[in-house]
Amino acid sequence: MRVTPSILQDEFIGLNAKVVRSTNPDCVGITGKVIDETRNTLVIRHRNEDKIVVKNITVFHLILQDGTIVEIEGDAIVGRPEGRVKKRLRRRW
Repeated sequence: MRVTPSILQDEFIGLNAKVVRSTNPDCVGITGKVIDETRNTLVIRHRNEDKIVVKNITVFHLILQDGTIVEIEGDAIVGRPEGRVKKRLRRRW
């Protein structure tokens, strides 16, 4: 799979995720499957417990279906999931 900026428009529910950096030290190291997404949070199932992680203060590693690991800053994906899928990306290059 080719990793492009359009990855920010994809659906994250069902992907495996890991919290790499966060201003909240309790969130760092949370790994598991994304089971829900709201405008400002991701819900990750970590060791049979649901953890709510705030997007805008966190950096995630998402593992795509083909095994590719993508690092995404949470403030780039803040917004309603259905709105993010429809949103046009501005090129910054």
